[in-house]
Amino acid sequence: MNSIDAVTLEVADPEAAARFYSDAFGLDGSRVRVRASDSPTSGFRGFTLSLVVAQPGNVDALFTAAVDAGATVLKPAAKSLWGYGGVVQAPDGTVWQIATSAKKDTVPVGRDVEEVVLLLGVEDVKATKRFYVEQGLTVGKSFGGKYVEFATGPGTVKLSLYKRRALAKVAGVSAEGTGSHRLVLSGGTRPFADPDGFAWQPEPSH
Repeated sequence: MNSIDAVTLEVADPEAAARFYSDAFGLDGSRVRVRASDSPTSGFRGFTLSLVVAQPGNVDALFTAAVDAGATVLKPAAKSLWGYGGVVQAPDGTVWQIATSAKKDTVPVGRDVEEVVLLLGVEDVKATKRFYVEQGLTVGKSFGGKYVEFATGPGTVKLSLYKRRALAKVAGVSAEGTGSHRLVLSGGTRPFADPDGFAWQPEPSH
């Protein structure tokens, strides 16, 4: 295994969720999918998804489209030391960061997504990093026990690890949460769960 082929969000209403992700973000199901679930869950689910775009205007375009489609604003889009971005929560409860490292617009504004990043909030970044390296992932960036980013190929979902409480703070939510993550990752050749209970399953053949 060397990448996440796709993530599947488990939601109460798959039709409504699929419509939201198409209207808000233009996602077509190749990297972000939905399926029905009534697994109990409350509070922070331990992860966020990020849409990385080319410039601030694209952040604003996606942010506005998400709110218009029914998302809740957790953090308004704003400038920061690292760039520009904001955080919304989809109607199904998934937390989304929309961000760019660019400081200004240089081309016409659009809603093109350059990268989809899954950030897992974990208790022990170093231990979870070792686990994923043993599964075949390659570390791209690592900042001790605070943050890890794995290398990824085009058209896949980038995986990053962050301390759970730090990720919740970035997302603008309480770190408390119980029940299912309501998230399944596709990749590899066998089903397994990581140290923090995130489930993986093989990508089905077509």
